[in-house]
Amino acid sequence: MSSVVLDHLVVAAQALAEGCAFIEAQLGVRPQPGGKHVAMGTHNALLGLGPKQYLEVIAIDPEGVNPARPRWYDLDEPRMRAALAEGPRLIHWAAQTDDIEAAKAHARIDLGAVHPVSRGDLHWRITIPDDGHLPGAGLVPTLIQWPDGTNPADRLADSGIRLVALAGEHPDPAAIRAAIASLGLSETLKVTYGRHPRLAAMLRTPRGIVTL
Repeated sequence: MSSVVLDHLVVAAQALAEGCAFIEAQLGVRPQPGGKHVAMGTHNALLGLGPKQYLEVIAIDPEGVNPARPRWYDLDEPRMRAALAEGPRLIHWAAQTDDIEAAKAHARIDLGAVHPVSRGDLHWRITIPDDGHLPGAGLVPTLIQWPDGTNPADRLADSGIRLVALAGEHPDPAAIRAAIASLGLSETLKVTYGRHPRLAAMLRTPRGIVTL
């Protein structure tokens, strides 16, 4: 199977400025402006987590055009909107691969179709379910393939922050573990039982260990 490794964490917010302020308050560093995903009606900001890894803050772009399809990451779902009205939160993660079709074929869960997407001069391919849902309630990663080894992390200032561990809870942890194992990511995310799906990231910061 193709190589699959963690690419980035996804923090969603009701408004991008609110999400950036949340990350700055939690981690001590403000994310850098990213850009607009015109096809999805969203925009983002990014925080480097070292080589080939970063944290993305994403929100619906109030100046964007509503897409003809559901936005990614459940951002159109009433439950997600209600949750984000209470504050920004870590909702998902993405894993990069050098062969997105092969990795998708191995997945024990439907990750959606592969779409070409762009933001400014960046272009990539990514799995997006037709209804925009989060695979495995956010615990099974979206797959992404960057052309020619390009990665947004290469353009970001080094924040000095590093991901230490990723953990999740789910009512059916065995099914989530199987889906993650099918992508070769069992050592990247540990999943235990919980009444409600939840993703948590432990990060080493200049202030010490912080959990999102």
